[in-house]
Amino acid sequence: MAVRWSFQPILLCLLCIVPWLFSLSCPSRHIPSSAGHPSVIIIGAGMSGIMAAKTLSEHGIDDFLILDATDRIGGRMHQTTFAGYTIEMGANWVEGVGGEEENPIWTLAKKYNLRVSYSDFDNMSSNTYNEDGTLLPLSFTEPHFDLADASFNYTNELSNSLNAHGEEDISILTAQRIFGVVPSTPLDMVIDFVYYDFENAEPPRVTSLKNAQPTPTFVYYGDDEYFVADKRGYVHILHELAKGFLKHNNDSIMDSRLKLKKVVTNIISLGVLKSTLIKYTPDLPYWKIKTFYQFDMTIYTKVFLKFSQKFWPTGPGSEFFLYADGKRGYYPFWQHLENVYPGSNILFVTVTDDESRRIEQQPDHVTKTEIMEVLRKMFGERIPDASEILVPRWWKNSFHGGSYINWPIGVSEADFDRMKAPIGPLYFTGEHTSAQFNGYVHGAYLSGIATAETLIDCIKYGKCDEITSDELPGTSKILPRNGNLTSGNCTGSCCVDVQQERETLRQSYVGAIDALQAALAAKCRAS
Repeated sequence: MAVRWSFQPILLCLLCIVPWLFSLSCPSRHIPSSAGHPSVIIIGAGMSGIMAAKTLSEHGIDDFLILDATDRIGGRMHQTTFAGYTIEMGANWVEGVGGEEENPIWTLAKKYNLRVSYSDFDNMSSNTYNEDGTLLPLSFTEPHFDLADASFNYTNELSNSLNAHGEEDISILTAQRIFGVVPSTPLDMVIDFVYYDFENAEPPRVTSLKNAQPTPTFVYYGDDEYFVADKRGYVHILHELAKGFLKHNNDSIMDSRLKLKKVVTNIISLGVLKSTLIKYTPDLPYWKIKTFYQFDMTIYTKVFLKFSQKFWPTGPGSEFFLYADGKRGYYPFWQHLENVYPGSNILFVTVTDDESRRIEQQPDHVTKTEIMEVLRKMFGERIPDASEILVPRWWKNSFHGGSYINWPIGVSEADFDRMKAPIGPLYFTGEHTSAQFNGYVHGAYLSGIATAETLIDCIKYGKCDEITSDELPGTSKILPRNGNLTSGNCTGSCCVDVQQERETLRQSYVGAIDALQAALAAKCRAS
């Protein structure tokens, strides 16, 4: 899919937003709808894209066009029917509830009566099985969980200290080493998975301490988490938001400004932005490409299994249980759905990162065999085989390329600014552009609003974030060509002096802006 700079703003919602920058001099407070010449093209109908469109509409900009590669809105909020029940393949929790400030997604969940269940993670020390399947006694596991708590609290304090004194960032693993305890036994490794991988979808060795701890979501909004189990899906809140400004018939959106599947062939997630599926003319500047590749698009996989009968413990404090394998991250984190769907006989197990990649690449029957071996260790040889299995494949999904981003070591808040910085009429939004709430639904929600507000300032008031030839943030002195990265003084054909590259970019953007202003002037005269 080739993306050419148009004279419209385009919003890439981890998407991206592209505005047709209608004349900055037109004084009209309301830009009328025009199906043929939209003011803004929004690529991606996930949470950030829909919230961007909603915010534009609330400010009188209604002539936008929302494009999505799939046949639905929601992006990584995606439910399906499994064994007769609605399950979420992507986003599943409202995370960050119970604090002094209310999470906007929790506000919406209450407003639209989303069916949720409180997740009590406090009893996992009583529900941990070792590698041979033995349920470990609390007297044995509790000291290990207490030590993990102490390490976690220390790393939080160390992060606060590093930030307060302007010290360089380190990984969470480095902080654990400073504390003096690095998980190495199967039990300690599965506890470590719970504390870090289950949230970040990557291990402590690659995750930024200063920026991932303490987790801003829980600092701002509270520690509670609610599991979404609604037959309408988590995406129901997005449908309700969309119905507030898009034409609809009952639960179906009928608005011609929303184009699903027919118009674009690729949705632009960070995973796709980092791939070769999207091509830009002219090329994106080096600093923007480099920023894309600095961030990790994680993989978070929930494997669902249906059984003819339940054979696992149920009742208070039994919803979650752990399997401590010698291989870190091997089918570690389990949850049954009896609390939300009594009698469903459904389990799911969460894996991340390399295990997700491995599982995505193998046939489902192989995954099922591996899982049954683990379950039979824990619950005996006589348990029945799973009758159904569902393995979401976010990594191999060409429209997404992963689940959400994690903040890796070596990436600064300035890199987030570069991530969302516009390139001419091309604007970027999505959870990946949120320095505080990346990886969360509320991060996508808030970033969509923020980017739309930036766009509104440009379209209606002429306050545009222009990137000029001497203001390209984060550029190095030498830019690569033909994929060959070099350093130092480069005189060969593989490199070009940054001034020459800047001038090429400047001419591209200035030409687009000149043409845009001419089109704008004509539009103003016609009106």
